[in-house]
Amino acid sequence: QVQLVESGGGLVQAGGSLRLSCAASGSIFSINAMGWYRQAPGKERELVARITSDGSTNYADSVKGRFTISRDNAKNTVYLQMNSLKPEDTAGYWCWGQVQVLVSINRARIGDYWGPGTQVTVSS
Repeated sequence: QVQLVESGGGLVQAGGSLRLSCAASGSIFSINAMGWYRQAPGKERELVARITSDGSTNYADSVKGRFTISRDNAKNTVYLQMNSLKPEDTAGYWCWGQVQVLVSINRARIGDYWGPGTQVTVSS
């Protein structure tokens, strides 16, 4: 019903930048919030950044001042601009969306949806 597709991952040197994008499509009534999570080998998945429909944001302490999350509501797309990347930012990154999905002409259901993930590797 809802698909999230990430793009923009890759390999970059420490101090460099990458921009991740995630587009949501499908039977979307509205999107309450979107965000990015990451998981490094041997570690638990953690929230990187999240943004609500009214533009409120929150970030992991480890990325504050370096990463910026933004969204284009008209395109159902969220972006993560990552600057001053560090080797410890190396991880798989997943897009997340809390989406209201149309289930009938006058009813919607809220669900959490995830993209397939994209790898970010920062070399030292």
